Order: sequence, then C-alpha cells, then structure tokens
Amino acid sequence: MTVTTDIPARLDRLSWSRFHTLVVVALGITWILDGIEVTLAGAVAGALKTSPQLHLSNADVGFAASAYLAGAVGGALLFGWLTDRLGRRRLFFVTLFVYIAATAATAFSWDLASFALFRFLTGAGIGGEYTAINSTIQELTPARVRGRTDLAINGSFWLGAAAGAAGSIVLLDPALLGPDLGWRACFGIGAVLGLAIVGMRVWIPESPRWLMLRGRLDEAEAIVADIERRAGAAPPSGPLKTLTLTPRDRTPLRAIVDALVRVHRRRSLVGLALMAAQAFFYNAIFFTYALVLTDFYGVESDRVGWYILPFAVGNVAGPLLLGPLFDSIGRRTMIAATYAISGVLLAVSGWLFVVGAFDATTQTIAWSVIFFFASAAASSAYLTVSETFPLEIRALAIAAFYAIGTGLGGIAGPLVFGALIDTGSRPRVLLGYLLGASLMIAAAVVQAIWGVASERRSLEDVATPLGATTEGG
Repeated sequence: MTVTTDIPARLDRLSWSRFHTLVVVALGITWILDGIEVTLAGAVAGALKTSPQLHLSNADVGFAASAYLAGAVGGALLFGWLTDRLGRRRLFFVTLFVYIAATAATAFSWDLASFALFRFLTGAGIGGEYTAINSTIQELTPARVRGRTDLAINGSFWLGAAAGAAGSIVLLDPALLGPDLGWRACFGIGAVLGLAIVGMRVWIPESPRWLMLRGRLDEAEAIVADIERRAGAAPPSGPLKTLTLTPRDRTPLRAIVDALVRVHRRRSLVGLALMAAQAFFYNAIFFTYALVLTDFYGVESDRVGWYILPFAVGNVAGPLLLGPLFDSIGRRTMIAATYAISGVLLAVSGWLFVVGAFDATTQTIAWSVIFFFASAAASSAYLTVSETFPLEIRALAIAAFYAIGTGLGGIAGPLVFGALIDTGSRPRVLLGYLLGASLMIAAAVVQAIWGVASERRSLEDVATPLGATTEGG
C-alpha cells in the first residue's frame, strides 16, 4: 500500500513563527546543557586534581573526558537506532532523564572509577539527545532557514560553556565551598537544570515526517494543521509538491547499510571526515584547555573560568554571524572555508605557543579567533550528517557518524593531549596542534570535492526517502 502526501511541502513553505522559536528553545537547550557539562569538566580539572578524595592526575582527567565521549558514542548509537524505530518525541524524553540521573550521580563520585562511570553515563544521555533532537529540529524547520537555524542551535553549546565557566568561578572558589564540595556542586546544578527542561518539552509534537513514514497520516495531518494555525499560514495559492511512498514500521538493516555504504558512499565519506576532524580538534583542545592554562601559564584552577568566557563568546558569535552565509553562499563553499581557516589558524597559533609569543591572555584571544571559525565548522558537520541522508535513517545516520567521528577523533584527543601536556614540553604539545590542524584541512578538501549543495532544498529533495516511489505537484 502506498500513500501520497504534501506534508513536507507544507512544513517547508511556512514562515518562521513562535512555534519554531519554542521548538528551538525547548530542544536546542540540549546543546547548552552539553556546553555546561564539557566546560565544567574542563574547569574543574584543577579541582579534581586537588580534591582530598579523588586526587586525579592529568592523565586521569583525560581518561574521564574520554569516558564521557565513549558514553556519548554508545548512547548515540543505541538511542539513534531507537529514535528512528520508536519516534523522535519518545526518545528526547528518555535521553534527557538518562542525562539527569547520571550527572546527579557524578556529584557523589568517590574515586576515579565511579567518576569515570558516571561521566560515561552522562555522555550516553547527551549522545542520545543529539540524535533525537537534531532529527526533530531538522524535520520541523523550513528549508530556506535550515542552515542558519541548525548552526545557531549547535553554537548555543557555548552559551552553556559561558554559563559553566561563570558558575565555576563562583563554585570553585575555595573560600566559598571548600576544595571537595565546589566541583560536586557544579555537577549537581547540571542535574537541576535538566529537570527544568522536562516541562518545556511536554507540548512538542511528534515529527509529522516520522509519522508519515509509518503511514499514520491522520496524526501527521492534525499536527501539521496545528502548526499552520500557530504560524498563521494562509492556504497555499496552488498545488504543493507531493510525495508518494510505501509506509513501513521499520527499515531493514540491509537497506540501512546499503544506503550508507553504497548509495550514499560519497556522502558517508564527507560526513565521516567532517565529524572526525572537528571531534579531535574540539575535544583535544577544549577538554585540556584548563590544563594548558594551569601547567604552562600558571593560572590558578579557580581562575580558569575567566579565560573560558571570552573563548565561549567567540564560539557563539561564529555560528550566529556566519550561519546565514551557509544558506546564501551555500554549504559546499562555507563548510570547506571554515574548516580550512580553522586548521591554518591553529597551526600558526601552535607555532607561536612554542616560541613563547603568548601569555595566558593572548593565548585565549588566539583560541577565541580560531574557534570563531571552528565553531561554525563543527556545527556544519552536524548539519551535514542530519540533512544528507534519507528520512528513515536520519537519526541513525547522525548517530553513526557522530559515534565513528567521536571514536576516531574525540576519545583519542583528550588522551593524547593529556599525555603531551604531562611531558611539560611545548614542542610536543605542538605536535598535537599540528595533527588537529591537518585533520581540519583534509576535511575541507573532502568537503570541497564531494560536499552536497543542500541549501534551501527540502530534506526529501536532498535525500529521497527509501520508501519513496514517485513525486509530483
């Protein structure tokens, strides 16, 4: 049995409305949570080393960071598969509750093993959030503004980073909470914020596109009609483009593998290159940000937050200011450019770090400039893997490339940099910077050659659903 629907066209024709803003806030706040988590993990590195109970080394801090990322990989794969199978809405509640429970448990860690375990579970919740939420937002956002919206949402990670940095300045003050309570309070606050988000998501509907794939057209039509009503959309002036497809409850594993490995193999290569490069680039540097400041520039651990704040500002500004260009100039040019610029700037700043041209302030300024471009680049990686694969496997595709990219670049990064920083040798740290720069430049080349021009196009035009038969309109 086949069904014919104009649901994608009706969603894409809408003007931006309060409904879209509320969806972005309620779901996109996940990136703020992740920003808080990652920043706190970096900012409390010094406190974890001086904690009377934990006594972590630099290598231990790197290990815990890698445990968080390993959890994100596993969570993305598990929850990504379930998101495509059970629906977007159900999973963005499940993953949020996993995050809340795990980050609350982190505040009660008693040794390295327990701390790493709870960080692993926190990462699993965040990894699952990425897949469920990226797919939901993509499927509800009008095509002409999908690029800037996605970049702005991913860039909001750094609003969380700024909040985490500001919070750490207060909570890690030894005069306020003491050496072993401040870092625990940091993670406890993350759990409280997670609870506040639950109520914000109750009113968000299931993705009409996902319901359409399951043949649940009555439900999908009702949701789209309600969105149109909220947006104040006038009736279409003419016939809209339709899509005819064969609904099914699940997509066979063979069809998933065939789509990723054969049908869209070039897109798979691009997604893998972009995700792996940005994962190493970001996680290697940011998870050890505090260690560089404390070990090479003598910054006190409770002052690290002041240096993260301007860094966060650069990371927020990049996607916001450059985002519209991804919809106007286009994906292929802008993604390649931001990756290449980030790589070149990191290599230059690494050389200046080795020759001693920086102090803590100028090092922070350099990183802020680099990550103005790198933040837009990293956000565009998530945009790429979430809009260039068929609807039936969108969440799983996000999960797969996030997992593989993070596994290749993200988990290894903090471990490598933690070990390099432990040597106390600037030339050895430079080797890590040059590796990150090389990966970004290589990813820029791959994108320039095989990237997809998906700007202002319907998701179904960018990647035809696996169950589609004909289109009209």
